Amino acid sequence: MTTASVDQWRGVAAEAQEDVAASLSVLLRRRTRRLLGDLLAPHKRAVWVYTIAIVISVVASMAIPALVGIGIDRGIPAARRGDDVPLIVVAALIVGCALLQAWLYRTFVLGTGRIGQRILLELRQRVFRHFQRLSLSFHERYTSGRMISRLTSDMDTISAMLDAGLDVLVTAVLSILTVGTVLLVLDWPLGLVSLASFVPLLWLSRWYQRRSTTAYRRTRESIALVIVHFTESLRGIRAVQAFRREPRNNQIFGELNEDYRKTTTDSFQLLTVYWPGIRFIGNLTTAAILLIGGLRVINGDMKVGVLASFVLYLRRFFEPIADVSQFYDSFQGAAAALEKLSGVLDEEPSVAMPARSHAIPADGWHGAVELRNVNFGYRADAPVLDGFDLEVPAGQTVALLGKTGAGKSTIARLLARFYDPTAGDVLIDGVPLRDLAEPDLRQAVAMVTQESFLFTGSVADNIAFGRPEASRDEIEAAGRAVGLDVVVRRLPNGWDSTVGKNGAKLSAGQRQLIALARAVLADPAVLILDEASSSLDAPTERLVQRALRTVLAGRTALIIAHRLSTVGIADRVLVLDDGRIVEDGTPAQLLSAADGEYAALHRQWLESLL
Repeated sequence: MTTASVDQWRGVAAEAQEDVAASLSVLLRRRTRRLLGDLLAPHKRAVWVYTIAIVISVVASMAIPALVGIGIDRGIPAARRGDDVPLIVVAALIVGCALLQAWLYRTFVLGTGRIGQRILLELRQRVFRHFQRLSLSFHERYTSGRMISRLTSDMDTISAMLDAGLDVLVTAVLSILTVGTVLLVLDWPLGLVSLASFVPLLWLSRWYQRRSTTAYRRTRESIALVIVHFTESLRGIRAVQAFRREPRNNQIFGELNEDYRKTTTDSFQLLTVYWPGIRFIGNLTTAAILLIGGLRVINGDMKVGVLASFVLYLRRFFEPIADVSQFYDSFQGAAAALEKLSGVLDEEPSVAMPARSHAIPADGWHGAVELRNVNFGYRADAPVLDGFDLEVPAGQTVALLGKTGAGKSTIARLLARFYDPTAGDVLIDGVPLRDLAEPDLRQAVAMVTQESFLFTGSVADNIAFGRPEASRDEIEAAGRAVGLDVVVRRLPNGWDSTVGKNGAKLSAGQRQLIALARAVLADPAVLILDEASSSLDAPTERLVQRALRTVLAGRTALIIAHRLSTVGIADRVLVLDDGRIVEDGTPAQLLSAADGEYAALHRQWLESLL
């Protein structure tokens, strides 16, 4: 990878590092515990039931080696004497314990699996709802790759632990405690020898955990970079193909993918040391137990059945230790993922909506707009508006003009309440927007942006996006109001024609017409058109302008446009510069001032048409 590419992705890597910097200790953080408590609260009773089931299952399983020893020491000698009953009873008990253990284990796995899936369902719903509730400022700084990672990679990590790790942990811990106790009860000298193996086992497990933590973080960093690059490349596929960027993107992706392969391989290499080490210590301990126990059997200090039971229990002692340490990987990943998700859920919208609206006019919205002594800046050190005042009477159409950065789109975003001013108030019919709940705000103000985003579905579905309960007649009437019926007649299935992903089957102008129809159907008191005609060709723009004269009649509207042809439908023109209104009047009045800013812009526009 070139130096430029390394520098380009260094910022992404830093962002990924922020995501993957969590480890096992994050599970102890307050917000993560709170999230876990909320998710588990509806299932507490079931969790206790399944915990009791797995405890009984482990006890039944642990009884089998003891029964084998009893069968060897008592059942076989009795059978030699012609009494088969003890041996048959022991065999029946072993079968019964095995059946009980299998049934209870199945009950535990099935039950915890259902609880896990319900938890994941609730968690996904919460995250999706919260992402939609968060303000525009959050989405502008939180990359789409990270959002996708929250609902895919992180959810999959938690799911993997719940599906394949939780039962391993519970049974392993119970088995270790049970077997350790049983070994001491069966024969405490051999039990102490067995427990002495804990020293190298703990050292090896600690070594593995420390290195696996580092390896896991590197792996998460690598996959985060792969996801981000993949997402950005596909989102910008038009630019990629237009500039023939595919070879370079393939090269970058290949290097990121190779780095992910290397980090994953490093993790596997740790397992190649850890797992054989566990087995080696287990085999050494088993050999020592057979040697010492065999000598004690020969000396008559120990029965053969007890030694056989001891060896069987010993086998069940080492495997759970390895399982617990392996579970550490999935647990660590799930803990880090849960921490990231709880961090997202703890994000508060910068534009908080009240639960109830106050002081809504009894006769409905008229659409009078006022910005009163408004201060606002996207950064604290770079104010865009400072003490800004504006009054727009109800029913007036106002065009906002000015250079890039003058504050036009900022005014539109404040009026749509994508942002709140840092000082001052934005009001509609005398009611501060801060006091309006979400439904009332959306009935009062609607905005058509230059992106004109369309969702997968039909033309009619996209028009009804803001009012899904609208009738078909209302949908088609809104489309006709902006001249969309002319376009629809040329589509194969009319209003039911699919638009494709993000409207890919339609032209930019057709997408913009659908977005305008969507706003018309919502029927707001105030309509904001932010560069809403920027994607239209000249014939389509003239068609929209004719429709807008009817649509905007009696409705308050703010139109932001660099193309002065759109200004012709405005009752009033505001020319802004550096967050201030430098000219205010009707188009005719501003044109009459030959040395004015609007007149100069108009002359430049006319010259561009020649």
